[in-house]
Amino acid sequence: MIRQRVWKEAFEELWRRRLRTALTLLGMIFGVGAIVAMLGVGEGSRQEALRLVEGLGLNNLIVEAKTLDTETLREVRARSPGLSANDARAALDVVPGAMLYAAEKRVRTFLAFSDLGSGDAQASGVSADYFDLSNLVVASGRPFTAEDEAAFAAVAVLGHAAARTLFPGVDPLGQWVKVNHAWFEVIGILADRDLSADRFEGVQLGLDSNRIFIPLSTAQARLRFQPMEDPVDRFLLKLDDPSRIEGGARVLAALMDQRHAGQDDFSLIVPAQLYQQHQQTQRIFRFVMGAIAAVSLLVGGIGIMNIMLANVLERRREIGLLRAIGARRQDVIAQFMRETSVICGVGAFLGLVFGMMLAYAIAWLAGWHVGWAPLPVIASVVLCAAIGLLFGVYPARQAAELDPIAALRSDA
Repeated sequence: MIRQRVWKEAFEELWRRRLRTALTLLGMIFGVGAIVAMLGVGEGSRQEALRLVEGLGLNNLIVEAKTLDTETLREVRARSPGLSANDARAALDVVPGAMLYAAEKRVRTFLAFSDLGSGDAQASGVSADYFDLSNLVVASGRPFTAEDEAAFAAVAVLGHAAARTLFPGVDPLGQWVKVNHAWFEVIGILADRDLSADRFEGVQLGLDSNRIFIPLSTAQARLRFQPMEDPVDRFLLKLDDPSRIEGGARVLAALMDQRHAGQDDFSLIVPAQLYQQHQQTQRIFRFVMGAIAAVSLLVGGIGIMNIMLANVLERRREIGLLRAIGARRQDVIAQFMRETSVICGVGAFLGLVFGMMLAYAIAWLAGWHVGWAPLPVIASVVLCAAIGLLFGVYPARQAAELDPIAALRSDA
């Protein structure tokens, strides 16, 4: 009961000086809010980057054929046969920790239609493990298998957008779709990944939604390709352990350079390194935002110190009376620290709310994403409140050091 009364007195004392208290709270609110907003935007960016790079596969190494002009391509083909599934098989045997590979050959699609509709979907011939290595989920039906590829089966798996365009209002499973001059039976529909960006660190993403996937062997046998084209446009190599990515990339680069006679007709992409590069950029962003937030918090702390020092000066007679009737120094310190705690607690709570609103406002204006990791947010808010309390220690000690007789004689 006594404890509740002393805390109520702390609230009442600050309420009597509510304008000054409100102005002091602003510094605390802005400081905590800036830190919370930074954490929300930073975590959202990290989660979105991870979601985007998962489409490439964090445990994958990707080799892509380069697009070359006709004259350069003719010179390169004199020494290098181009990117092929044989390169992927050789990599599977040589690269430490390599588990699976999947190859893709993009088809120059002139026509893509069904009996119910047409669209601008593009076709790709892929090997059976492509869906697993690209983290593509078949929402209905089934993906094609190694048996389908071995049998040159005329089957297709549609991306979410392609299925909606080619078969409006109808279940595509069991229907037929025509790619250029060849017909394929639809056996599966991919789930919509709804990626927020079509590129990540310069690498193209999100092509699966409006794509028609057919077995690689079927595409190479039934569809036409240009002379001197690479047999495949890219292949993905999955490693069993993320710690082997860096070493595996070096081995794969050396292998490809040897197999292609030193010709610069391919590029090696390491998704894990792209993610690390993105995170490095985000760390710089968080450092800058953290410095700004720290300055705001420092201003808020100085404001707390100022209001508490002003309270000490205005309440000298009250302090002297308390000391004269037997209050100890620690009692005076506790009284002023309670008032400081109220300011810090209210400021931290309002700062948390303000920071969350600010994070969503920034995300809405900039097209970013917000994510929350509860522990860092709670720890930051508590730390900010603790820093505010530290700024209240000096005024509280000043109050406790006042001479009771001099304080009673004060005109303040």
